[in-house]
Amino acid sequence: MSRKILVISNKSPFDGTTVKEALDVALIYAAIDQQVSWLFTGPAVLALKKDLNAQTLGIKDVFKQIKTLEIYDVDQVYACQSAITAFNLCSNSLAIDVEVKDQQAISLLIEQHDFVVTL
Repeated sequence: MSRKILVISNKSPFDGTTVKEALDVALIYAAIDQQVSWLFTGPAVLALKKDLNAQTLGIKDVFKQIKTLEIYDVDQVYACQSAITAFNLCSNSLAIDVEVKDQQAISLLIEQHDFVVTL
């Protein structure tokens, strides 16, 4: 039976491997035919920014993989409105299409999922 899984990233993509771990979790659940959604909040929204160069930043390159999420049936990607605003991002500055949600919509989104994994 397919479950609705929400992966929440809330840490900077430049600190350690948390975005890579969240990506791995999303892909693992997608591989076993679960309905996976991914929500970026706080500084994690910076992982969605266009033209990030992991090599220059000295970190593992997960940014290219994020661009291929639809191939793996992770096509519901969300971003927190206040985080997008706080980091001066807009839809043109993002590498992929995301649905931007305010805090109330995020609360509803969380309620709609069977499991929530926060990394």
